[in-house]
Amino acid sequence: MTGPFPIILIDDDRQLLRATSQTLELAGFAVSAFESPVEALAVIHADFPGVIVSDVLMPRIDGLELFNRVRAIDPQLPVILITGHGDIPMAVKAIQDGAYDFITKPFAADRLVQCVGRAAEKRALVLENRALRKAAETEDSDLPLIGQTPVMERLRRTLRQIADTDVDVLLMGETGTGKEVVASLLHRWSRRTKGNFVALNCGALPEQIMESELFGHEAGAFTGAQKRRVGRIEHSSGGTLFLDEIESMPPGTQVHMLRVLEMREVTPLGTNEIRPVDLRVVAAAKVDLGDPAERGDFREDLYYRLNVVTLSIPPLRERRDDIPLLFRHFAQRAARRFAREVPQLSSVVSRHLADHDWPGNVRELTHFAERFVLGLEPSGETGGRPSPGREDESEPLPDRIARIEAKIIRETLMAHDGDVRKTIEALGIPRKTFYDKLQRHGIVRGAFSTRGDG
Repeated sequence: MTGPFPIILIDDDRQLLRATSQTLELAGFAVSAFESPVEALAVIHADFPGVIVSDVLMPRIDGLELFNRVRAIDPQLPVILITGHGDIPMAVKAIQDGAYDFITKPFAADRLVQCVGRAAEKRALVLENRALRKAAETEDSDLPLIGQTPVMERLRRTLRQIADTDVDVLLMGETGTGKEVVASLLHRWSRRTKGNFVALNCGALPEQIMESELFGHEAGAFTGAQKRRVGRIEHSSGGTLFLDEIESMPPGTQVHMLRVLEMREVTPLGTNEIRPVDLRVVAAAKVDLGDPAERGDFREDLYYRLNVVTLSIPPLRERRDDIPLLFRHFAQRAARRFAREVPQLSSVVSRHLADHDWPGNVRELTHFAERFVLGLEPSGETGGRPSPGREDESEPLPDRIARIEAKIIRETLMAHDGDVRKTIEALGIPRKTFYDKLQRHGIVRGAFSTRGDG
């Protein structure tokens, strides 16, 4: 979401309400303050994108009753209770029933801010998961696993056949071929669809962080572990765990993952407690893990444990007849997104579609279609790339500048084969600014790398 994260704050003490509201606003949250729980409940709904922070002892409706009513609206809406020492038993009962956390008075401002921040992150993930699931249910054609070639028809047929079998699946394919799309379809078409689809890129995290992300940790398990964290494995119980770039998983983590796959149980860091998990793993690799030369230090026993069903996702160059269909699909989707007309297809673009090897596969084709719709690729109307001096003068200046900026970033990424360090040096901007601009312009860095990153 954009803008400050919304918080509903409830406290019948007007002075405390004002002070707590100022604390949260100074931390960057958008606070709606209420002295009455009844008034607050009137604006709370299942799609509320924020967090509820409430005092416990209040007239008419206390914090526990408020929590019960919020839970009836949306059981995944985070509720943080502020309690006096005498209210702790009530707060503990609420925690056992699913409240996010409680904070005792008097409390330090940063304690509240940190707690609200974590709850806000959780809420954002919940809503994102819901949106993805809803999109998958209502827009099958929006998934880029489309194509009429025999190899794609066989792939879709196989996915339908194995989706409900609960077997672990290993996906093999080059960067950008749609491995995560295949994994999400396996989840969507299975009886696990009501559970969580949890994805983790094994190549994006160092080993220390990956252990915590996968297995979770207890409070105090290591420096900085202030609160219990549920790991990705446990969070995916009843749903699907997607491990992308599994060939990049550190050797130590591989040992632990092998045990999880064999025993269907997980032991979080900092505890000896064993927790059973209802697990289905879909793993993806860019290399052939069956080939010892390509497998490298990836454990052979883990490979065979994952290799119950192996699916190969074909690159675009092996299904060239699908490229015009895919290009038309992505161009029409981009036109809707950018509120533009699809330009007339020129012979230059048609020749590029037919002759290019598409090393970035579907991901690269997607961004080519977007640039085509934005006028950053040759069209039949202009016969070439538009020059800065021939922009549409009716377009607002900020939009023109944004388009030129995105074009420069893409060209610089292309020139440096997607290498982030070299691209940042060439652009002369800070790393954080670079990633902010990638997100703002919808640029996927991996689509510009022939080595691939996902």
